[in-house]
Amino acid sequence: MVVVPPPDHVERNAPPPAPDEPLGHYVTRLARAKGEAVAAELAAAGGIGSILACDTIGELDGMPLGKPVDRDDARRMLGLLSGRTHRVLTGVWIAELVPHASAPVRRREAVDESLLEMEPLTDDVLDWYLDSGLWQGKAGACGFQDERLPLRLLAGSGSNVVGLPLELLRRLLA
Repeated sequence: MVVVPPPDHVERNAPPPAPDEPLGHYVTRLARAKGEAVAAELAAAGGIGSILACDTIGELDGMPLGKPVDRDDARRMLGLLSGRTHRVLTGVWIAELVPHASAPVRRREAVDESLLEMEPLTDDVLDWYLDSGLWQGKAGACGFQDERLPLRLLAGSGSNVVGLPLELLRRLLA
């Protein structure tokens, strides 16, 4: 198995969701764009194999929460989530790249959703978390797996919250 990350420009240049675009569609579209970029690179090099791409976003009251751009943005997002319930959505795209094909075949995609609650953050916990840098690169500026962050899974999959919904992936591969 070879892990090929998508080109940086795919995620960096991704447009925000359209005003009427459901977030589940948006994250699946981003996962597809990542997967197709990797497929194009592999096809150009004559490669074959399976491709798995995912993208995750948080959502609070209809507002998408992507990755924070800096510490202040992370503080803002965490402040919004403190004491609140929010959703995490992960889009999954899988495909097979076969010899002599210019595009992947047997494509499948889906979205998974989980519901989380964050207890109110104290200033000490917020400052510790921001100082830790654990917020970097995480949708909603928080990681379900991060110690001391008071997140509780209310519904859905914990693996979805960390960005790879294993139960959904198992169904897509079956």
